Amino acid sequence: MISRNIPQRRALADLTGPMPKHIAVIMDGNRRWARERNLPIIEGYRRGMTALRETTRACRDFGVPILTVYGFSEENWKRETSEISLLFELCCAFARTELDALRRENVRVRVIGRIEALPRAPRKALEELVLRTAGNSGTVLNIAVNYSARTEMCDAIKALANDVHAGTVTPDSIDDDTLASYLYTAGLPDPDLLIRPGGESRLSNFLLYQVAYTELWMTDVYWPEFSPAHFADAIAEFQRRQRRFGGA
Repeated sequence: MISRNIPQRRALADLTGPMPKHIAVIMDGNRRWARERNLPIIEGYRRGMTALRETTRACRDFGVPILTVYGFSEENWKRETSEISLLFELCCAFARTELDALRRENVRVRVIGRIEALPRAPRKALEELVLRTAGNSGTVLNIAVNYSARTEMCDAIKALANDVHAGTVTPDSIDDDTLASYLYTAGLPDPDLLIRPGGESRLSNFLLYQVAYTELWMTDVYWPEFSPAHFADAIAEFQRRQRRFGGA
């Protein structure tokens, strides 16, 4: 579903249905938002960071325990070198400036993806963010960086094959739960709801295994303009749907 409506102001009391336990977000539209306003591309990403901060707080306010966001894909390496450098500088700045707020608001940061391939500065900044919020017990902010769902599947299959070869796993014992335990998201429930701002209607190589039965909600609003009101609208739509998981 693609939403084009102006979001309503919803209070928590208005959301009376089941609350998603895990929401995934494809943070799309930063560059288009900037270009349409004749602003530098980096300004779109800066505003996108504000939207991330507000959405994380909305998860806390609405009682959503896990938020997974698509920060940087393996395909993003194809962009201009200057843009990638600015993104990594912004990543470092986010880690520095948001740490105190994340600790104060009891947010635990996790990172998924091949972050070992990142330049040293953003890699260290993300690792420090994970380390210094590890003791928090509130909302989990799961950031996908240098992430590809197909790479995730390849890594999982290789690790599983190695364990089968070593004799610690038998082929007959492999089921959905077994494979899920080898994914980057091991230990987390699958997303109940995936939100994609920016007007596109595709998954873009994000959590392909995990979203088999996830509800999708798309909006034309660019990510830098995505607000808690949009977030509440997505949850309200989720609560109106009947989830059958393939059943009648």
